[in-house]
Amino acid sequence: MTRRLRAVVLPPGPPLLRALSGALDGVGPAICPLSPDLPASALASLIDALAPDEVETTDGVRRYEPGGAHVPVADDTAVLIATSGSTGTPKIVELSAAALLHSATATLARLEARPGERWLCCLPTSHIAGVQVLVRSLVAGTPPIIHPRFSVSGTVSSGAAHLSLVPTQLRRLLDAGADLSAFRTILLGGAAAPPELPASARAQGVRVFTTYGMSETCGGCVYDGVPLDGVSVGVGDDGRVRLAGPSLFTGYRLRPDLTSAVRDGTWFVTQDLGVLKDGVLRIRGRADDVVNTGGEKVVAGEVASLLSRHPAVKDVVVVGRPDAEWGEKVTAVVVPGARVPSLEELRSWVRSALPGYAAPRELELVEAIPLLPSGKPDLERLRRGSGERPA
Repeated sequence: MTRRLRAVVLPPGPPLLRALSGALDGVGPAICPLSPDLPASALASLIDALAPDEVETTDGVRRYEPGGAHVPVADDTAVLIATSGSTGTPKIVELSAAALLHSATATLARLEARPGERWLCCLPTSHIAGVQVLVRSLVAGTPPIIHPRFSVSGTVSSGAAHLSLVPTQLRRLLDAGADLSAFRTILLGGAAAPPELPASARAQGVRVFTTYGMSETCGGCVYDGVPLDGVSVGVGDDGRVRLAGPSLFTGYRLRPDLTSAVRDGTWFVTQDLGVLKDGVLRIRGRADDVVNTGGEKVVAGEVASLLSRHPAVKDVVVVGRPDAEWGEKVTAVVVPGARVPSLEELRSWVRSALPGYAAPRELELVEAIPLLPSGKPDLERLRRGSGERPA
């Protein structure tokens, strides 16, 4: 059996929530939420790649007229998420209602969420993190508090018990001196967070769970290194994290080649490098973000994690940039803290724990790390650099 597919180009709000509820219940079409804030050309390209039966906007529902034959989705498909990850290749992830509901139910159980506790949705609802806040609310039977955009004042005064944030949002709350004690839980994901960030929030009495997951796993499926109920985690001989369980995606829309490339039996093979010790997963970095410098391989995420602990570093991303001598040079893009760190002190900091070749050879100071709409660092932009003179 097959099912209608609708591209839903709506801002966060009740109409989108109703469309999601219908998709999960099976009474409405499967949906792919897309941001109405996208440039017209980018939105048109995404809709063409999706090839839906219909498109819903604030003007209503219209039939989509594709250039080629329409391909329906499977009957159990409920939500599709258009994602480019952190590196740029567009993919459309197909998720079943069963997978989404399992993920939401397992999260509520892990958090020991209580009846009547409401969720704040202040993340983009065209991304899995925002969608899952809505799914959890539907499963819990409590109306979500939906904010079209994140703001410090709106978040603090929301009255929500639980919220999902990316590290940049939590940092803004802390920098503004926000009182977080009214929240029961903060789920922190979307990008790696320096250790002091969740620690500062926990000091106010709020529970903070660092989450690991992606669109292909219905969002976070590992909390504080421990998988949710039903989720299995492994690390292959290649160092890549493997995930299995009922919250896995069905496949990539119209791209069976991409689907087969990341499936190994029941396992989904991620692009992340990890270490599994005593049942706790630690992410080292991404396999596609290894810097090859002078014949040595450097895991950029490991260097960034170490640099984030330096007292003069407020935020940092490490990338490889082309270099005539080294092939690639390890570059630290840093938001300074109370003072500006020097390249040499950061090199010494890294050399104290990692081989010398992992130490950055270039330091670029920025006011803020450029982000994608999902809240992840814009690695392509960072690899290109700002064009400004580095330190």
